[in-house]
Amino acid sequence: MCGRLVLRLADAEILPFDFRGASQTYARYVGEVTKLADDLRRETEQTNQLISEGHLKLAADPALPFVSPGPKEPVPYLNFAPLQNAAQELKVEADSYHEMLRAYAGRSQQLNESNLRSLNKTLFQSERTLLNPKGLPRQPWYRHQIYAPGFYTGYGVKTLPGVREAIEERKWTEASDEIQNSAAALRRYAASIRSARTLLNSAADSAVKSRAEE
Repeated sequence: MCGRLVLRLADAEILPFDFRGASQTYARYVGEVTKLADDLRRETEQTNQLISEGHLKLAADPALPFVSPGPKEPVPYLNFAPLQNAAQELKVEADSYHEMLRAYAGRSQQLNESNLRSLNKTLFQSERTLLNPKGLPRQPWYRHQIYAPGFYTGYGVKTLPGVREAIEERKWTEASDEIQNSAAALRRYAASIRSARTLLNSAADSAVKSRAEE
């Protein structure tokens, strides 16, 4: 499989990147962290109700010492709109690039070589736009905003790690900041795809103009 992958990349005039899968996957991650916050809010409300009504004390073993826990801090309604809008922007750009790529598929003319090199460079460097130089909270050596090992999971992966772990650790200000950071990463990714689409169009236009002059 690795050999075929290398051959496919090496022989491709335009690197065969399909961003639609990434856009769908990242949108799913956005839905997951939104649900995580909602689930934690409901769980906190239920737990606090059990504490306030004394149910935990009633359920405790009378032969053992028991200290009733205090109520947990309510889970605020976080603003996920920047992340949701960025995921939608990414979907639009991914779909647009694929449609343009299809329009040039199978054509006999060669694209402008200089623009083609720029296009392929933009494609293979697109993943780098998902990095944040400041890194993740408490893990600045991990800079990817979509995938990183969890702080308490060893090498176990967390998706949208900054947002997810801030919610899990009930750090609400940090969660809001990380929503903005992750949204900015998705917008940069979408912008790189938009640049690739522009370069693809320019490469094709230059090739047509060159042939017309000949």
